[in-house]
Amino acid sequence: MRWEPLLIILLLAGLTGLFILATHYRKHWLTWLVWGYLTSLGAILFTPLAFTGTAVYIIGPGSGQVNLTHLDMLNLGFFENIIMTIPLGILLKWIWPKLSLWRLLELGGLAGTFFETTQYILSQHWLINRSSDINDVISNTLGVIVGGMAVALYYRLTALHHRKLLTN
Repeated sequence: MRWEPLLIILLLAGLTGLFILATHYRKHWLTWLVWGYLTSLGAILFTPLAFTGTAVYIIGPGSGQVNLTHLDMLNLGFFENIIMTIPLGILLKWIWPKLSLWRLLELGGLAGTFFETTQYILSQHWLINRSSDINDVISNTLGVIVGGMAVALYYRLTALHHRKLLTN
């Protein structure tokens, strides 16, 4: 019963993978890269598997914990969550280049809130024992912002480079 979220994720990944194969998108490699990232993100966030940066282990059954008040931003897990959501920020800014920093901040906060709320619900229903933590919402938001700012910087540098080439 605890592994049903993983089975659902794998089923959805398999179906979307078949859809990608059947439709032959022009940027096939990018589609597969996004597919792999989102599938991995789902497996990391919504299953009783834990990744500590140095090891992978199975979390015992339980309903998880909720932390809405204790801020702890100077630990490895905080930075791992930032790194985990940088690709999401890159993806959002790449899809919507005119997305403002404020809108990116809102989307990052919504993504982090969605992740933590879903973990709480799954922990209550399937006992995957994932904690819902305000620090994770903050770090997920920061990761999305960092990823989006990297793409914005890339757009700015390429625009300056093209302008420089046109003036020479």
